[in-house]
Amino acid sequence: MPKITWFGHSVIQLETGGATLLVDPFLTGNPLAAAEAADLAPDVILVSHGHGDHLGDTVALARRTGALVICNFEIAGWLEKKGVANLRPMHIGGGSDHAWGRVKLTNALHGSGLPDGSYGGNPCGFLFTVEGKKIYHACDTGLFSDMALIGEEGLELAILPIGDNFTMGPNDALRAVKLLKPRRVVPIHYNTFDLIKQDPDSWRTRVEKETPAKVVVLEPGESLTV
Repeated sequence: MPKITWFGHSVIQLETGGATLLVDPFLTGNPLAAAEAADLAPDVILVSHGHGDHLGDTVALARRTGALVICNFEIAGWLEKKGVANLRPMHIGGGSDHAWGRVKLTNALHGSGLPDGSYGGNPCGFLFTVEGKKIYHACDTGLFSDMALIGEEGLELAILPIGDNFTMGPNDALRAVKLLKPRRVVPIHYNTFDLIKQDPDSWRTRVEKETPAKVVVLEPGESLTV
């Protein structure tokens, strides 16, 4: 069965089919990080957009491990110049099949500038199909009505930001749950910095009162079997 581990902020590790996937590996400099980049050895790294708190340790991790990096075309070009060789450039709406399953890039309402000011293309989220289950990692996004289309996939799990200020806050994240209709939800992208402080337990109460979804609040480093 797939297992996800939250390492704080937006960093999600997904273990499935003999492979370890790592999304948005912001570990160095992350005050909530429950792991160090040097201790991880992912087979696949996925980067949702170019901001430093999501691109994170991608270059160092990819160069050390040889992991396949999945990201948009523009970020792939930037990473190639940084010495990352194993790349799968994609774009929103496109999917790719792998031995461990399938990933599709979804829309996200956000920015994507790279740390040196380079253009980072369009931000995205990720819809995974692994072991017959659909897992949606929204990454950094505001609410958008086409989340209902993602929900039509039949989601086992949605991973949603609730921090506000830079992404959806608790109110819009609750509306997102109503559109997505997942069986379970994990909140992320909160309490890393003062600007995004939230009470996930209060949010869980609201979601479970107003929707059939079950909310699983993880502490950094905790895991959930999907």
